[in-house]
Amino acid sequence: MSEKKNKKSEVLNLDSMLDYQEESVVSRALINKDVGTVTLFCFDANQGLSEHSAPFDALVYIFDGEAEITISGKPFILTKGQIIIMPANEPHALKAIKKFKMMLIMVKS
Repeated sequence: MSEKKNKKSEVLNLDSMLDYQEESVVSRALINKDVGTVTLFCFDANQGLSEHSAPFDALVYIFDGEAEITISGKPFILTKGQIIIMPANEPHALKAIKKFKMMLIMVKS
């Protein structure tokens, strides 16, 4: 996971913060604090993350493309502009139907 320092009080353009890489998943941490994280991800088509769980609630915002997010065995199709909440301790997996970019906001407290 790459982490670049962002200036505070700076306007950022999500679309230009990550570039797609062939057959890869790319990530960039924007905020990494004890109370939570904000991370951008970029998935090439047919790439994904296998089923796992996290001890905290997380919100996923799709800002480009199309993804299938499976939570506790139930698949959801998300496209640009949509969000979904992944509850703490629920197994979930992600797969790029088309290449997609997302923001993951994890709340730890």
